[in-house]
Amino acid sequence: MADKVELNVGDVAPELALQGVVTKPEVYRLDVRLSDYRGKKNVVLAFHPFAFTAT
Repeated sequence: MADKVELNVGDVAPELALQGVVTKPEVYRLDVRLSDYRGKKNVVLAFHPFAFTAT
Protein backbone atom coordinates (compact mmCIF):
# COMPACT_ATOMS: atom_id res chain seq x y z
CA MET A 1 0.00 0.00 0.00
CA ALA A 2 1.26 3.48 -0.83
CA ASP A 3 2.06 6.07 1.79
CA LYS A 4 -0.68 8.57 2.60
CA VAL A 5 -0.19 11.93 0.90
CA GLU A 6 -2.19 14.93 2.07
CA LEU A 7 -3.02 17.50 -0.58
CA ASN A 8 -4.60 20.91 -0.29
CA VAL A 9 -6.61 22.80 -2.88
CA GLY A 10 -4.19 24.16 -5.44
CA ASP A 11 -1.42 21.63 -4.76
CA VAL A 12 0.17 19.88 -7.72
CA ALA A 13 -0.92 16.25 -7.76
CA PRO A 14 1.80 13.63 -7.39
CA GLU A 15 2.60 11.33 -10.32
CA LEU A 16 0.31 8.34 -10.61
CA ALA A 17 -0.56 5.65 -13.11
CA LEU A 18 -3.88 3.84 -13.47
CA GLN A 19 -5.13 1.08 -15.70
CA GLY A 20 -7.97 2.18 -17.93
CA VAL A 21 -10.32 0.35 -20.27
CA VAL A 22 -11.47 1.52 -23.69
CA THR A 23 -14.70 -0.15 -24.79
CA LYS A 24 -15.40 1.25 -28.24
CA PRO A 25 -14.91 0.22 -30.98
CA GLU A 26 -12.86 -2.62 -29.42
CA VAL A 27 -12.23 -3.51 -25.78
CA TYR A 28 -8.66 -3.09 -24.58
CA ARG A 29 -6.76 -1.97 -21.49
CA LEU A 30 -4.20 0.78 -21.33
CA ASP A 31 -2.03 2.44 -18.69
CA VAL A 32 -2.74 6.12 -18.19
CA ARG A 33 -0.20 8.33 -16.45
CA LEU A 34 -0.92 11.75 -15.02
CA SER A 35 2.30 13.02 -16.61
CA ASP A 36 0.80 12.25 -20.05
CA TYR A 37 -1.62 15.15 -19.46
CA ARG A 38 0.34 17.52 -17.19
CA GLY A 39 0.38 20.98 -18.74
CA LYS A 40 -1.85 19.88 -21.64
CA LYS A 41 -5.29 19.06 -20.22
CA ASN A 42 -7.25 19.32 -17.00
CA VAL A 43 -7.74 15.95 -15.33
CA VAL A 44 -10.58 14.79 -13.08
CA LEU A 45 -10.39 11.40 -11.39
CA ALA A 46 -13.67 9.70 -10.53
CA PHE A 47 -13.89 6.26 -8.96
CA HIS A 48 -16.95 4.10 -9.56
CA PRO A 49 -16.22 0.70 -8.01
CA PHE A 50 -18.14 -2.05 -9.78
CA ALA A 51 -20.25 0.47 -11.72
CA PHE A 52 -19.41 -0.93 -15.15
CA THR A 53 -18.28 -4.45 -14.34
CA ALA A 54 -20.02 -7.64 -15.30
CA THR A 55 -20.12 -9.19 -11.83
